[in-house]
Amino acid sequence: MSKIKKNFILENLEIVDISTEGKAIAKSEGLVVFVEGAVPGDVVDVMVHRKKNSFAEGRVQAFRSYSPQRTTPICEHFGTCGGCKWQNLAYSSQLQFKEKYVLDAFTRIGKFEFPQPEPILGNATPYYYRNKLEFSFSNKKWLSTAEMAEDVVIENRDALGFHVPGLFDKILDIQNCYLQPSPSNEIRNAVKAFALKNGLSFFDIRQKTGLLRTLLIRSTSTGELMVVLSVFEWSEKDVFAVLDLLVSDFPQITSLHYTHNPKGNDTLFGLDVITYHGKDYITEEMEGLKFKISPKSFYQTNSEQAFELYKITRDFAGLSGTENVYDLYTGTGTIANFIARSAAKVTGVEYVEDATKDAIENSKTNGITNTNFFAGDMKDVLNADFIKTHGQPDVIITDPPRAGMHEDVIRVMLAAAPEKIVYVSCNPSTQARDIALMQEDYYVARVRAVDMFPQTAHVENVALLLRRDKNS
Repeated sequence: MSKIKKNFILENLEIVDISTEGKAIAKSEGLVVFVEGAVPGDVVDVMVHRKKNSFAEGRVQAFRSYSPQRTTPICEHFGTCGGCKWQNLAYSSQLQFKEKYVLDAFTRIGKFEFPQPEPILGNATPYYYRNKLEFSFSNKKWLSTAEMAEDVVIENRDALGFHVPGLFDKILDIQNCYLQPSPSNEIRNAVKAFALKNGLSFFDIRQKTGLLRTLLIRSTSTGELMVVLSVFEWSEKDVFAVLDLLVSDFPQITSLHYTHNPKGNDTLFGLDVITYHGKDYITEEMEGLKFKISPKSFYQTNSEQAFELYKITRDFAGLSGTENVYDLYTGTGTIANFIARSAAKVTGVEYVEDATKDAIENSKTNGITNTNFFAGDMKDVLNADFIKTHGQPDVIITDPPRAGMHEDVIRVMLAAAPEKIVYVSCNPSTQARDIALMQEDYYVARVRAVDMFPQTAHVENVALLLRRDKNS
C-alpha cells in the first residue's frame, strides 16, 4: 500500500519524462507523479497536492540537482502565466519531446506500424512567433504570493493580460509578452495606461459589469496590423476615446475595429464588428497568394510555420495537376487555395459560414477558379450524394479541430476511397485514434511534425495515408 498522500513531500525524485500536457513526470512507489516546475533530468523534492490511485500531482519543493536540459526562462511571468510552460526547457529538448509525443501517440494509441517519422521542423525563432493574441481586461488582478504576503490592501486591481490557468475570474497583468512582435506590447500597455488615467472601468466577469472587455491584436508578415476592442457596457464617448488614442499613437494599425459584447463569452461570433479606421481586413501572403483575414477569420497563429506546414501538406499529397481534391475543415481556404494550382479541382468543406465566405473571397482575390466551398456540419455535408455531385476524390486533405473527426466522417471518407489521405492535426493523440479506424483500408506512408508553438507542449503533425492494394 502506497504511503503517498496529499500534502506529503516526496524526496529525491528524478524527472524522467514529460507529458503531452507539458507536465514533468517522475515515478515513486509505482505511482506516476506529475510535477509542476521541473524538466527531465532534474532531481527534486515534491509537495504532493493531489493523490489518486494511479497517479499523484505536485509542485517542486526543492531542487537537489538541475538538469542539463534546463534553461533560464526569459519571461518575468513564467510560472504564473500558463502560456509558455516550457520556457525552462532548452528548445532542442522541446523538439525531441514533441517528436517522442508523435511516436508514442502512433504506437500506443494507434497501435499500428508506420515508418520512421521524418525530422520535426523546428521554428526558426522560438519567440515572437505569434500573429494573434487576445488580452482580457479585469478588475480582479491576480495577486502574487509576495503581494499577498505584504498584507497591504491594493485598491486598484485593474489588469490587462491573460487568464490565470484554472481561474476563470482572475487575470494576470502582463507587462511584457514574448509571443507577438512589436508593437503588441506597446499597444496593450498604452491602452491600459489610458484607461487607468481616464477612469475607464474594467470588466468584472462575476458581476457582469464594466466597460473594457478584450483587446485582440493581429499582425501579418506583410506588415499589416489589426486591433479589435471589445466592450461589455457601452459608452460611445469612452470607446471612441480609446480608439482615437490608437489611431494617433499607432499609425502602424491598418485595420481598427470595435464591438459591443454583452454575451456570456468573449468570442466575436454573432457580434457586429465595426470598422473604425482603415480597412476591414488585413492580408497575409504565401508564394504570391494573398489571404484576406477579417476579425472573425481563423488563420494559423504562426505565419512562418503555417507556410512550412502547407508546403509539407502539398508535398505529401504529391499532386500532378489532374487530381480532384477534397479539403475538409478548410477554414478560410488557406490549404485549398495554396494547393489549387497543383490540382484539377479543390472542394472545401467548413463548419463556420463566415470562414467559407472568406475562402471564396480568397479564391477570387487570387484569380483561382478551380475551387468550391461549402458550409455545414462535416458529418451532414460530406455524404454519398455530395460525393456523387462533386466527384470521387483522388486525394482528401483533412485538418480537423483538436477533438479529431466524427466517426461518420471517417466512414464517408472510407466509402469515397481516395488514393491518398493527408491528415493534418494539432493533436497527434486524436489523429492516431482516427487513423486506427482507417488502417484496414489505409497504411501510414509518411509522418512529419511541425513545431507551431515553441515553449509549449503543442505540436502539429502531418501524416500521409495510402490506400492498401487488397489484391496483392
